[in-house]
Amino acid sequence: MTMHSRRKFLQLAGTAAISASLACSGVKKRFRNVVMIIGDDHSARVLGCYGNELIRTPNLDRMASRGVRFTHAYANAPVCSASRQSLLTGRYPHAAGVTLLSTPFPEEQITVAEHLNQFGFATGYVGKMHFNNDGDHGFADNFSIKDMRSYRKEHPAQQIDGDISVRPPWRPFRDPARIWLNADMLPGSYYDKDSDGTIYAKKAIDFINKNRHVRFCLWLGFQEPHSPFNFPIEYVGKYDPQKMPLPEGSAQDDRWVPDVFRTLSKEERRGIIASYYTSVEYLDKNIGLVLNELDRLGLTEKTLVLYIGDHGYLLNDHKRFEKHMMWEPAIGAPLIIQGGDRFKSRRSDVLCEFIDLAPTIMEALGVEQMKTHQGASLLPILTGRSTRHKEYVFAEFLVDNKAMIRTEEWKYIFTTGKNDLGQGYATGFGPPGIVHRLYNVVQDPDEEKDVSAAPENRAILQKLQKMMIDHFVQTDPRAPRLPAGLSVDETLAWFCEPPEGEERIENH
Repeated sequence: MTMHSRRKFLQLAGTAAISASLACSGVKKRFRNVVMIIGDDHSARVLGCYGNELIRTPNLDRMASRGVRFTHAYANAPVCSASRQSLLTGRYPHAAGVTLLSTPFPEEQITVAEHLNQFGFATGYVGKMHFNNDGDHGFADNFSIKDMRSYRKEHPAQQIDGDISVRPPWRPFRDPARIWLNADMLPGSYYDKDSDGTIYAKKAIDFINKNRHVRFCLWLGFQEPHSPFNFPIEYVGKYDPQKMPLPEGSAQDDRWVPDVFRTLSKEERRGIIASYYTSVEYLDKNIGLVLNELDRLGLTEKTLVLYIGDHGYLLNDHKRFEKHMMWEPAIGAPLIIQGGDRFKSRRSDVLCEFIDLAPTIMEALGVEQMKTHQGASLLPILTGRSTRHKEYVFAEFLVDNKAMIRTEEWKYIFTTGKNDLGQGYATGFGPPGIVHRLYNVVQDPDEEKDVSAAPENRAILQKLQKMMIDHFVQTDPRAPRLPAGLSVDETLAWFCEPPEGEERIENH
């Protein structure tokens, strides 16, 4: 069978099943296109539509007013590459084969783009994908970070005025944290029109215009607001650091604060947060360019648009910055899904995770599901046909041999503790050994009190441990090789070893 014939066969074979699925989910007509927009390290708390009155995000707020805003959406890993490739395949990181930062994306994994190619979609990505190799993985029309370097050689940026101070090159861990986290609130070395995010938005607009008469799938990965919290020269001074919120954390946090953050003053911490807010506002402006173009072309009603942060970010929560943890601000992330007039504007509090987005996309587009995905479509939630989704969500950070189960009431975190954190975030206290954490996230939403040692919580701790083990057994390709006779701690430790092998790198 030729590739053309195979694609036609797949299209025809899936029509009846998809029609029935769409009818059950409440969608009267399939979407023609999909645009996935990804912010980098974006905390849901720094969005107007999530209740923040200081940040200015009119475009993402407008997107939320046209769709559904999820308050309990979770990345499946609090690190860029593992989260992004899990999203792209609809598989947990340990099943997608990427749990470590520098792991090359496996060629054998099926991506959303490869699947949609079979149904005649034009596919493309712009910006950050974090494949860690040169493969396109099903995306036919691309503009990568590497392409940006070539673009800059061919399109020199406007020279900046000599009296403007700009931030130095980003050198995490080689420079003090106050420098690489931009406590001085310095802009990048470009004006708005020449800044990376603006160029990525324009390249996305070019792709949309090029493919406006066919079905398309666009993956758009911005690099904001990832440290050093880039923003253009015109954005200097937009946020007063003295007005920035500064969480205080609790005494339980002291043991786990990385050395690199301990010496930051309150003024520096507020400056870091002000830089982060500024970068988010710049990100929002560029998202607005893309949303406006969809409006101009009359494609908004035909296009499913999703916005996520690839995970969250700690903004002095638990007395530290960055991600890599299982606390809510680090592993939770924004999720906004816009569907024109097909989704009533509202907030949803269901538990969901990013592996759910691949099946959501396929069902909304009216194409056959990927046979390899491990998620559950959110379309019944989006259309209002259901208010229940999942009993729990799962995440892992195997650089630090760590995993999490989160239900509506409880969160359980397991860590082997054989390392003093990873990726340059050592606490100085040394490896702690096996650590169990249990939080009642209803009574203690800021996760200030670990209650895992309380005798009255023993039953719930054991229940969540069993849930975590069962989850690994059901989803991890290594499960058939699990040795017999292991204890609970030994079983969890076995699954929390990264399938790729050890990695302890000093950047992110």
